[in-house]
Amino acid sequence: MDWQALKVSLELAFWTSFFLFPIGIFVGRALAVRQLPFRPVIQSLIFLPLVLPPTVLGYYFLVAIAPDALLGSGWFWLTGRPLAFTFEGLLIVSLIANLPFAIQPVQNSFAAIDSDVRDAARVCGLNFWQALWKVELPLAWPGLLSAFLLTFTHTLGEFGVVLMVGGNLEGETRTLSIAIYDEVQALNMTAAGQMSLLLLVLAFVSLLLVQWKTQRFADKGQR
Repeated sequence: MDWQALKVSLELAFWTSFFLFPIGIFVGRALAVRQLPFRPVIQSLIFLPLVLPPTVLGYYFLVAIAPDALLGSGWFWLTGRPLAFTFEGLLIVSLIANLPFAIQPVQNSFAAIDSDVRDAARVCGLNFWQALWKVELPLAWPGLLSAFLLTFTHTLGEFGVVLMVGGNLEGETRTLSIAIYDEVQALNMTAAGQMSLLLLVLAFVSLLLVQWKTQRFADKGQR
């Protein structure tokens, strides 16, 4: 087991899920509730990573963070470090690649809340933040849980974008999926099998937890 690669993967998955969680709540709610202009365009841009090859996303991100590009030069001016082949660059592109997983489950949960519930909250004198905290989030929490777990699990197994943007720097950008690839290339199938099994178990447990909690919530709502 490559413990350093596992540590990098867990850190990347945690920070990606952490930063995308509030973004998923507010963007998902806005898409579900508000009549936004150019909504099909916004949704298409958000869900584009689902159908776009990871290498294409990685290529355009590398172009955006080149030393002569605005993002790349601005980051270097602020930190004195490039974004390419660093954990920070890997985190930023991971946020973009995981937007669909952070937003879609939340959007579906907010869309399932009856508009009469929001009207009743306003009639009771609750402002936006009070209604969101006391009424909407408790009703939408299965979608929030799904979004967090799906984002976390998908980030753990991400390969194409990681390889394009992060490369394979031990302790910095070498994730578990890259380590598996390297072990297979070296014909070390035992090590590759152990790490693959770990990712398989984590993915299955996450999906099982999402299904179980969602089903429990649905059964409770039918009583």
